[in-house]
Amino acid sequence: MEKRSPSSSSPKHNPLNQLRNFIPISPEIAAPARAATSGDGSISQSVASLPFARPNPSAASLFASTLTPPGSRSMSPIGRGSPSRVIASSIFRNPIDSPSSTQPPPDSPAHILTGAFIPHIAVYASNDTDRLAADKGFPSGLWELLRPFGERIHGKVTIRDSNGISRSLDDFAVRFFRLGHHIEPPDPTPGVPTKPSSTLNGNVGQSAPGSSPARKAPWSKTVVHDAEAVIERHLTYAEQAAAGLGHLNSLVPQGPEQGTTSPYYSLYLRRLLSGIAASPHETFSHPVACIIVISSRNPDPIVTLRSLYAESSKGEAQLPPWIEQEYLRYYVLVHDEERDNIARSMSLYDQMKRHFGLHCHLLRLRGSQGAETDDDSIPLPRSDWMTASEELALLKRTDGGEDFEDPVRYIFESDATAIRTFTREMVTQSIIPTMERSVSVWNDQVASRRRGLGGRILNLSRRWGGFGGGASRSSMIGSSSSTSNYDQAGGFYKPEAAEATMRRLADYAFMLRDWKLAYSTYDLLRSDYSTDKAWKFHAAANEMAAISILMNPQSITSKTRTETVDQLLEAAFYSYQTRCMATYGAIRTVLLGMELLRLRGGSSIDDAVRWGVRLLEGKLMGPTGEVLLKERLSVCYGGKQGLTSQFIAGRRRKSALWSILAAESWLDQEKFLQAQRCLNDARKTYSLLPNESGISKFVAASDFLAGLQQRTKEGLARPKGDSFYERNDGVETDGSRDCVDDQEEDDGGSETESEEVEALQGQELELPHRSRRISLMGHSGAPAASLETAPLRGRKGGTQSDANNGTREPPASSIGNNFG
Repeated sequence: MEKRSPSSSSPKHNPLNQLRNFIPISPEIAAPARAATSGDGSISQSVASLPFARPNPSAASLFASTLTPPGSRSMSPIGRGSPSRVIASSIFRNPIDSPSSTQPPPDSPAHILTGAFIPHIAVYASNDTDRLAADKGFPSGLWELLRPFGERIHGKVTIRDSNGISRSLDDFAVRFFRLGHHIEPPDPTPGVPTKPSSTLNGNVGQSAPGSSPARKAPWSKTVVHDAEAVIERHLTYAEQAAAGLGHLNSLVPQGPEQGTTSPYYSLYLRRLLSGIAASPHETFSHPVACIIVISSRNPDPIVTLRSLYAESSKGEAQLPPWIEQEYLRYYVLVHDEERDNIARSMSLYDQMKRHFGLHCHLLRLRGSQGAETDDDSIPLPRSDWMTASEELALLKRTDGGEDFEDPVRYIFESDATAIRTFTREMVTQSIIPTMERSVSVWNDQVASRRRGLGGRILNLSRRWGGFGGGASRSSMIGSSSSTSNYDQAGGFYKPEAAEATMRRLADYAFMLRDWKLAYSTYDLLRSDYSTDKAWKFHAAANEMAAISILMNPQSITSKTRTETVDQLLEAAFYSYQTRCMATYGAIRTVLLGMELLRLRGGSSIDDAVRWGVRLLEGKLMGPTGEVLLKERLSVCYGGKQGLTSQFIAGRRRKSALWSILAAESWLDQEKFLQAQRCLNDARKTYSLLPNESGISKFVAASDFLAGLQQRTKEGLARPKGDSFYERNDGVETDGSRDCVDDQEEDDGGSETESEEVEALQGQELELPHRSRRISLMGHSGAPAASLETAPLRGRKGGTQSDANNGTREPPASSIGNNFG
């Protein structure tokens, strides 16, 4: 008899019971399985007997951001009445957060974008502090406890721009990370020998998984791959959670919310942006400050603080040479309320202020670990900005089945109040003033000299060694006569170089949301990077210049969008993809540009879709990312307003078309719930057209849509175990679990049940040998026999076969008029 923990077996904690409360089930389906017909009952029993047919209830909190009933688009952790809110409301919303009604939805791409490019604060703690954090249930260190509090600074934060104008922000955030982690090595220039001094230190190289000091880590490929793997597991969990509900093909979703952001797309975008590493070509992940932490358990605190400072500056924790070392140091003393004397800690704190200045803080925490049963404990929210590799490792732990422990951790309310006060005080009194002062100094001393005609002439004279020189720029590359600050052997600018200083100025202005100053600085840097042939720097400057224009709330003309924004995005995409082969940068550029163009509405939506199709044609994303992008293109077209109504000069048919293309791709990956949702959106869109018949007059299109619906119905009805694993050859599909244990047959099972399961498996094996299907490529009104005869891809491995054969789905411009 299988043992279950009380929390897992109770109806209160079972996510399947929560799903049943939100899915409209017809009366005949809501009846118990024993009361069903013999055929239906055997299928339901077979689903329960298959391995991993039901998900681990203890892992529900890990999937709370995407767990929602079929047919619903709202999947935010604080969304509208979704099961994720019911299951994990205490996890994601507690006294730590006090959201304002004026805030955009957390799953909004604009909110995600502003939350990605924020100040990064390193944490460097002593050994005694790490032991105290481990006693509180955080074995990774104190930064793990601080991280959720930095993602939302309590209260309003006032920031001044370069013109001295103050404005208040209620969504300002910072990111805590371990000093020396998530560092990406630079890209040396091809053909130029790499100098040993330009490589990373050994301790820094260890912080980048899979990298070594001698070679560049494939960071971009790792981030994209891990992000898709995370989404694949979320999708698989949704399919498994719904498997216990029975006949999902008979569900009738009521009122699906169209035009909202898919939770899987939001999570995909968030995991991509959380993978921004500390690299030479952009300084967003470079530390603006470092918290040096000791605890009251330390026997020699002042000496330890000096030692930690020396290690972070010139010791084993020193950052690579292309990161500015003169960042703010903030000293923190953690007092253990349960073991140490507060009078001694206060005396030590006063001594710290005398030695190290005013950038100090006394953080009072309880040394024991909070528990769910404690009256004064609250759940600590899981970080929304953990990296894709970190979340993937956490999700893989759920493969252990019932041995998996609930990842929710609890802290005392007094600790939450103390940390919230500490983060606000540090940000408002130290971090922001330091950044504002740096922006003012760099702008006056460096950037102002470069603006205007005189500054450009001086820059040319400095770079070319005077006018009239006969040597060409190409002959000067790599020679000692060149005055460029770009280290081509190492692939970076030194921190004291004017180009590096201006890049920090632009990034600081962007993080402080001074969009005009950020754009003007990025625009100055573009020509410098192009002259030095620092192509990754050039791509990043073009990318952020375009984003700065689009982030500015002021309206832009179509001429500006065409002649400036499109050119900047084109230059960034080309440099990332062709010159640097940086897949991550190319994907990030297009997705951010597409989202910001979509928010401007009007004709900008057509430009947004054009960039999305450009990314699809580049085949830079994996199969899951491409389907999510197709869904997003449907949302883009669905949000375009017509001239006099939503139909005249609108894009409703094109929105439905991309939903159908997304449904077909979901079916190829055997994600039947997502395919059903896309088909529901397409049908609803067609039903809203002035012509009530929709596409019923187009025979080929109607037959194709009916075929997709039939495939979806069959996929939802068959046993879910066959949907996730290849049982014949033992090859796992994407997102499958690492192993599947064989289970013995149920003694109470009937022969009818076995025959039906075998019949369903037989139908699945015959699918790759079906006859050729009607294609979307045919002309409107053409008979079925005259349409193109590309063979139907199999349900398993369809994406892989496409990659091997070099085929891909046609872009929107090549599809016939059957769907719009």
